[in-house]
Amino acid sequence: MGLFGLGKKKSEKETSCCCNADCTPETMEQAEMDKKQQGVKILGSGCDKCNQLEEATLQALSELGMDTTIDHVRDFEKIAAYGVMTTPALVVDGKVVSYGKVLKKDEVVGILKKERCQ
Repeated sequence: MGLFGLGKKKSEKETSCCCNADCTPETMEQAEMDKKQQGVKILGSGCDKCNQLEEATLQALSELGMDTTIDHVRDFEKIAAYGVMTTPALVVDGKVVSYGKVLKKDEVVGILKKERCQ
């Protein structure tokens, strides 16, 4: 075993992606296009914390009377395209507004007001 990857076997697959997924220019381009879509997204694997953030976001949208659906992004290639390394994350209209923690409903309300009611 060499230091700093000098002893890396030639047979190992080289990727430019941090998650070792099959990142191709086509899949990364699609992920970039998905980022630009308007709406509210939860980024995460579907764990309990991600689901808690989704529930708080649903409650906040309901309180504000915003008729917006939530897209739960579980594909790690798409999550990586946002530059997020810690989930859960909240995305509003293509902008990452929170990551790495479960927000309470009131916190999500404040974020939505700031991002959508400017």
